[in-house]
Amino acid sequence: MLIDVGVNLTSGQFDKDRQDVINRAFQQRVSAMIITATDIEECENALAMAQQMPDYLACTAGVHPHYAKDVDADYLAKLKQYLTQPNVVAVGECGLDFNRDFSPRPQQEQVFIEQIILAGEQCMPLFMHERDAHQRFLALYREHAVANQQGVVHCFTGTVDEARNYLDMGLYLGITGWLCDERRGQDLREALKYIPLERLLLETDAPYLLPRDLTPKPKSRRNEPAYLMHVARAVASLKNIALEEVLQYAWQNNIKLFNLTNTALAEVQSEPTTFTQNFTEIINSEHSSTS
Repeated sequence: MLIDVGVNLTSGQFDKDRQDVINRAFQQRVSAMIITATDIEECENALAMAQQMPDYLACTAGVHPHYAKDVDADYLAKLKQYLTQPNVVAVGECGLDFNRDFSPRPQQEQVFIEQIILAGEQCMPLFMHERDAHQRFLALYREHAVANQQGVVHCFTGTVDEARNYLDMGLYLGITGWLCDERRGQDLREALKYIPLERLLLETDAPYLLPRDLTPKPKSRRNEPAYLMHVARAVASLKNIALEEVLQYAWQNNIKLFNLTNTALAEVQSEPTTFTQNFTEIINSEHSSTS
């Protein structure tokens, strides 16, 4: 069985068929998902969803570098409250993005530092984003992470040297369908040779990063957690090992990193539960109660 450790399940692209997406994933051996949250509002939505299906869904809580410019003065207090919930398993998505620079770099860095420190204080792993900011990311993480801090570089697409740098810091690397792109994925394919199975996680980043070599492709071109097995097969093929070995290590790594041992996500479910009400209604009721 598989756990998709990075899926944007709150995306509006899933509004019309979210339950069907979950069911299709389960049919393809995806027995749990961790929903990525990227700002405070999305933390609320992701947690509401995870609480509806606690045996199948968990989530992160954090602020993506794109939204660092938008944080309120009390955002860390809000994040700390989310982290007390059993459905929340990591701080993030946080990090640095010097490619698009949607937030000024000093603000990105400050918000990243604050979340590194928060994760250390709360003994939580980090779910991290880095794009075109490798050296600065390394410097900030080394300076502010506590000893034995755990974390994953989500959607890793980098070079052999970048992979080695992250591995040397004890981090896990999240592998997506980027691996299946013959145009852009060559660095990742080479780096994969040096990534030990003990430090590898699997994710789709759905609805983004549909594997380019997937056939037949969905008409919508939308990625789904059901395609996670396609990524696992690509890893097994490129490493020239059995698929079941990849699945076994990925499962064990998920349980260890996200401390899932005593949660329902660590158990193989006979079938996923269903939402007890429409997700839009859930979110509307949440907002009404807090307004």
